[in-house]
Amino acid sequence: MALARLASRGLAAQAWLATGEEAVTIGPVHALRRTTSADDGTPHDIVAPVIRNTAACYEMGMPVAALLRAALGTADGPSRGRDALAGDWSRGVVPPIGHLGDLVPVVAGIALAARARGEDRVAMTWIGDGAVKTGAAHEGLNLAAVLRLPMIVILQHNGVALGTRTERTHAAADGFARWAEGYGVANAVFDGNDVAEAHAVASAAVARCRAGDGPAFLVARTFRMGGHAAHAGAGTPGLVTDAERQWWAARDPIDRWRARLLSEFGEGEATLAAIDASVDAEVAAAEAAALESRERRMPIAGWRDACAGVYA
Repeated sequence: MALARLASRGLAAQAWLATGEEAVTIGPVHALRRTTSADDGTPHDIVAPVIRNTAACYEMGMPVAALLRAALGTADGPSRGRDALAGDWSRGVVPPIGHLGDLVPVVAGIALAARARGEDRVAMTWIGDGAVKTGAAHEGLNLAAVLRLPMIVILQHNGVALGTRTERTHAAADGFARWAEGYGVANAVFDGNDVAEAHAVASAAVARCRAGDGPAFLVARTFRMGGHAAHAGAGTPGLVTDAERQWWAARDPIDRWRARLLSEFGEGEATLAAIDASVDAEVAAAEAAALESRERRMPIAGWRDACAGVYA
């Protein structure tokens, strides 16, 4: 919640949180090759996260401090103060774009380039249930299908597109269960609040891509515990019922995984408490480092600094 704290203090412009949707990112990313093998030079895979998939950046190796520096717009952040949506090409993280759906053709192009170079890479991105209506998402998925590209698109089907419920924009009775079949793309649905199931389904899709069997479209049924952004609080009044919120709250992905660690894997409360403390310490140190950068290393005003590293 460090980002939410910074936003509440007016230090970060905005905070788009993934509370309740964490497993949709963590499970699939762990199905990918996240580091380059020093022995055989096998390249890492590629992720193209959007605003709620910041965990993908961290799981691919980006430090928490770097992500918070991006949010604060510091000169030593990943985007050198230009954008809060951070990426790192060296770690296989495509810098996100705010236009939802547009990353689908970008990732298709990356997958095509990897194949042309003879690189064993799988490219993964996420979209929302509103973004499937964009032309870019359609064109990118169709291209990937025709060329049988090693690409995975994960739909975070949380029932709401910004402030509009899905049933007002999508008439199919089965939701998106068979949506990708029209493109000739493998389609699978999974419990987006179960990190183990998310990992298993994504692992099968990754294996399919590596075998040359073309792209996959994975539908994660999940729920966002909050509004579109931190400033929206619980969200638009009347958009989600109290009963819906309570039903999903009882299926929180972090709580479910914690319970499974205790019941099935034999972990003890002390071990999990130590992990919690370690995470809290890492985030606190990262927040302090990012705030120090905000005090001392903000971008210099002037066109030269603004235009450095910009290409057209």
